[in-house]
Amino acid sequence: MTQEFDLRKPHPLLIVISGPSGVGKDSVVQRMKEREFPFHFVVTATTREKRPNEVHGRDYWFVSKDEFARMIEENELIEYAIVYGDYKGIPKKQVRDAFASGKDVVMRIDVQGAESVRKLAPEALLIFITCESEEELERRLRERKTESADSLSLRIATARKELQRIESFDYVIVNPDFHLDDTVDKVRAVIAAEHLRVRHRKVEL
Repeated sequence: MTQEFDLRKPHPLLIVISGPSGVGKDSVVQRMKEREFPFHFVVTATTREKRPNEVHGRDYWFVSKDEFARMIEENELIEYAIVYGDYKGIPKKQVRDAFASGKDVVMRIDVQGAESVRKLAPEALLIFITCESEEELERRLRERKTESADSLSLRIATARKELQRIESFDYVIVNPDFHLDDTVDKVRAVIAAEHLRVRHRKVEL
């Protein structure tokens, strides 16, 4: 007797790439884009000032505080938070449009934002990027030289706290220096495995 299997097409995944500052979240997502992975990469809205190497609409949507307030009032954001004195948030429309086209959605957000997404969308796939040790994390943050001494101290303290939130995530991937492609391969492997689950994740927003 032949048994028929239910080979349903998996639902699109909502994939959160998160972790403390300095672990290489931006680099991981950038390399995924360079390798032309077939995902929709969410662009976060923020009220912070644009850095010299950043492009509006590619790295972030840089908006005024008044515009961000309007987005909050009209419930246009999946999550938002104050990060080092500035607002950041994920527009819902981007995710819904990508899901409608059948694409997985990748968003790069901080640990606080990832936990907010988990509350709104329990079936989201949360991946925690980290480095080998707290000492390594502090070294990376110091070598970036993008903040004042006070700001750097706050960022290091925050990053140490964020390392303790790992239990809120589904997977943890260590991103060693000079092994970015290996890290990206592991992220891709996690996503591929999730699509092979018998019980598919289904995110509804």
